[in-house]
Amino acid sequence: MKKNLYAILLLSAFTLASCGKSEAPAESSKPETTAASSTAASTSAPAAEKTSPVTTATEPAPISDLPDGAVLKPLETVEVYEDMPLSKLINEKNVELRDPDMLADTSETGAKSVKVAFTYEGVLYETDLKYIVEDTTPPLKLNGGWNPYVRVGEAFDVDNIIGYADNYDRHPQAVYSGEVDTSEVGSYPISVTVSDSSGNETNWDMTVLVVNEIPKPEDNNDRVDFADFMDYYDFYDDVSFGIDVSVWQSDVDFEAVRDAGCEFVLMRMGYYYGSDVVMDDYYKQNMANATAAGLDVGVYFYTADNTEEGARERARWIVEQLDGRKLDYPIAFDWEEWATFQEYGMNLHDLNSVFEAFADEVGKSGYSAMLYSSKNFLETVWKNYGDHPVWLAHYTDETDYEGDFALWQASAYGRIPGIGGDVDMNIRFNYEPLD
Repeated sequence: MKKNLYAILLLSAFTLASCGKSEAPAESSKPETTAASSTAASTSAPAAEKTSPVTTATEPAPISDLPDGAVLKPLETVEVYEDMPLSKLINEKNVELRDPDMLADTSETGAKSVKVAFTYEGVLYETDLKYIVEDTTPPLKLNGGWNPYVRVGEAFDVDNIIGYADNYDRHPQAVYSGEVDTSEVGSYPISVTVSDSSGNETNWDMTVLVVNEIPKPEDNNDRVDFADFMDYYDFYDDVSFGIDVSVWQSDVDFEAVRDAGCEFVLMRMGYYYGSDVVMDDYYKQNMANATAAGLDVGVYFYTADNTEEGARERARWIVEQLDGRKLDYPIAFDWEEWATFQEYGMNLHDLNSVFEAFADEVGKSGYSAMLYSSKNFLETVWKNYGDHPVWLAHYTDETDYEGDFALWQASAYGRIPGIGGDVDMNIRFNYEPLD
């Protein structure tokens, strides 16, 4: 596990905030409205064929090209959404850029032009440079068939059993080859192809199972006592141990939880699936009783938002419920609609913008945000542009996640006095702030 940035994360994160994990009911998830908007991160200008001096000691005659001897050559193509300062866009030059950190526009594919000011031999010039923004990234398989069942007699739609997304295209398309006969029980191998508007493709094979009844998932997971959990990870320096809860744990005896060695609890405040926000039935009780037991407290919120404004609305709702309450953790943002991501009409860049909008909005009220996600999606989906604290979910004895994280949800099958069934168990890394 990497620890080099824990201290920095905790310094910024654990002053006012909170945490989260989704334990969403098996309800139908529906998209809210339209795709999140992307904002151009650059200054662009209409194309011009002339290069003209901006400031000189004397007025020069107009010139139709770069000054003799000047070199100013941009990359021919750049990737969509890539951070592209002029210093990186211009890969060959012998001039001095006036604003090397200015970002070129990569917010959409196609031919682009950026106005560049530069000094050459003591004279300041301005010119338009052209480049092409392209999308060369194939779609991402999010759910390649976790639950590949179809009931006998039902129509088969491959989108009902797979999930996929694209970095740029908000409406990638999935097709399959092979036959699925839902009139008869059996196994049907198919090949799936997901393509985006730029012509990139992702392919995989899977087997569709036509059954009379969809089987319930088997649970062969070992249960772990909280005391054993603490003993196992005792080799870590300066850590504390806690749990996260929601309606699924129902009535929790937080004094018994505390006496078992638990030091903090992260509780679900509510969830949102595209209609109304629903407060967790046990949130108020959990907050009151956990606080009375002397535990550190934080909250998380499960959301299916697909627009930045929607995420801001949910953030404002959370802040309103907190009503000025001080938290010991950042407010955790939990988005997990991977199984049918394509229904939400957004790309992965949009999703990251949704999280950043949420973080920005809670920040306006003095709170901070934390990103909750699994190792897989932290590595493949989330960019965390704002360097927010991360709550890692990875159910394993030793995580090989190479990113930085402040909390680790290491088990979903914990047992602790005060709770009748399973509970998630977490490790917090309490490193002292750096001077």
